[in-house]
Amino acid sequence: MEDAREKKLKLRREVESRVAALSESELDAKKARIRDQLFEFANFKEADTVFFYAGSGDKEIAKSIVENCMDKGKDVAIPLFSRQHHENPRLFKISSLEADMREGLQGSLEPDPERCKPVSFKSVDIAVVPGVAFDEKGARLGSGAGRYDRLAPMLPNTARKVTLAMEAQIVSSIPMESHDKYVDIIITEKRIIYKI
Repeated sequence: MEDAREKKLKLRREVESRVAALSESELDAKKARIRDQLFEFANFKEADTVFFYAGSGDKEIAKSIVENCMDKGKDVAIPLFSRQHHENPRLFKISSLEADMREGLQGSLEPDPERCKPVSFKSVDIAVVPGVAFDEKGARLGSGAGRYDRLAPMLPNTARKVTLAMEAQIVSSIPMESHDKYVDIIITEKRIIYKI
């Protein structure tokens, strides 16, 4: 029988293959719809401080989310992880993706601590978190580094943990281990899924 790690690796490959099969125009349309759903989402609209993981994903989507937050007067808080072990994350408020960010671990974007002001995890109202695959119960499959799993307990219980995903990233079930953390809400191009 496969152990959880092998199942996760298999799921990652399966989902990445599904996403890779989409045309560029399909991807752009789905991402735009997901972004628009986030902007209309009540928890996002009401939030003063938005935790956002810039990561190494779609930089255009990241830029549009950060710009929307700033246009609405929201603070944008982005984590910075220790370079050695991805541990001891700190949170920094950014004013601009271009000016306040630098290339970090594995090509991901991270805040430049020389330019940004530290903020408390307790100030976060909504957290937009990344992932590779999800199920309808809020189980999340990340890249395998465990960054979000270490960071999630630092967020306040009142902060909604939201992820943006295409329907192609939704699977029937994700094997969860004791250290794995769930998300509360999944926003896709077709629906909003609340953890059940």
